[in-house]
Amino acid sequence: MTAAGSDDAGLLAPGWAGSPAAAATSDTAYLRALLDAEAALTRAQAALGLVPAPAAAAVTEAAREDGFDVRSLAERARAGGNPVIPLVADLTAAVGEEYGPYVHRGATSQDILDTAAMLVAARTLELVLADLARTERALARLAAGHRDTALPGRTLTQHAVPTTFGLKAAGWRSLVLDARDRVTAVREALPAQLGGAAGTLAAFAAYGADDPLALPAAYARELGLAAPPLPWHTLRTPVADLAGCLAFTAGALGKLAVDVLALSRTEVREVAEGSGGGSSAMPHKANPVRSTLIAAAARRAPQLAATLYGALAAEDERPAGAWHAEWEPLRELLRLTGGAARDAAELAEGLRVRPEAMRENLGLTHGLIVSERLSAELAPVLGRARAKALLTEAARRAHAEGRALGDLLAEEPGLEGVDLGGLTDPARYTGAAPALTDRALERR
Repeated sequence: MTAAGSDDAGLLAPGWAGSPAAAATSDTAYLRALLDAEAALTRAQAALGLVPAPAAAAVTEAAREDGFDVRSLAERARAGGNPVIPLVADLTAAVGEEYGPYVHRGATSQDILDTAAMLVAARTLELVLADLARTERALARLAAGHRDTALPGRTLTQHAVPTTFGLKAAGWRSLVLDARDRVTAVREALPAQLGGAAGTLAAFAAYGADDPLALPAAYARELGLAAPPLPWHTLRTPVADLAGCLAFTAGALGKLAVDVLALSRTEVREVAEGSGGGSSAMPHKANPVRSTLIAAAARRAPQLAATLYGALAAEDERPAGAWHAEWEPLRELLRLTGGAARDAAELAEGLRVRPEAMRENLGLTHGLIVSERLSAELAPVLGRARAKALLTEAARRAHAEGRALGDLLAEEPGLEGVDLGGLTDPARYTGAAPALTDRALERR
């Protein structure tokens, strides 16, 4: 038998195909987690004297994924509604007659599948955190290196006032750090699940546990997960928290992506991906593929998270349908976010910045990008009403005649002593952007 029984290679999912997160969430990875959960349960019971130590060793030895057929488990899962039931049967047979009765003793299927999901999530989040760290470091370098590099600030798609690329990169980094903090907090809180049939731990007492409450903590220690204060079969806070941090992370990386997409347009060309993708029909193109895939993940993630939030309404002590609805969206959300984190690291590390294009674009409005500054500076010289009328007429002429605003103003009487060259230089009207960049980079 082989564990390589899944056809899910990600043919239609280039955003996560081949990523570390793809391997960490594969069918084989879930099988590994299910087996880890079963083996840890027997070891925890052995540590508390509830089963013989050789039983724990036998179950752990038998719980190797290469001894189980993923496809067979998937097909047989339909009969009972989850893959744990056929897995327990196969694992019991693999352990053998002497110690087979100790497999899964006292647990319910949801204990094992929920715990396995937390293990898969924990392992995937570690990969996400590593890629977020790469992204953060690359963005910090961009922000510091372009602290004073001016470019047009855009609001509602139009040029507004100048800003700096350093501040823009510092903003991207701030979102990445926000995502890191949320992922870290959720990773540290991921709990094991153990409650038995209705969350009362009754079966473990029936099998001889004097203090059933000690078993979940021992189980969690075996797995490197948090000890649950209560069985959470229908208290789905851990899954909701996962949904929230993953959707936020995808969205935070999406902000970086959509900005790069806008700034790398042919007519803007202020940045470019380090290695753009080709076109099947247009050889001249270098498509911003990394950004495109991240943006796609950011658009899908909220809907997947919504399904997981919807599963919070889980009836009774174990639900029909709500729990089952979580499995695929959670895996897809882990995959999407993991793939986006990988792509974001590559994007940030390879991003090419084009200050010359930024400078050229600052001149597209013939100096009008600093009209806010001129309004403030000329009012004390000319009076507010005259300054407003003058700038309104100068703006009209700048558009109509294609002339620089500074040249037009230089022809006006009363402005002979004004440093119009300095006032109309966009690079000298970036406000506190450099200082804000410095402040943002202080965050670790």
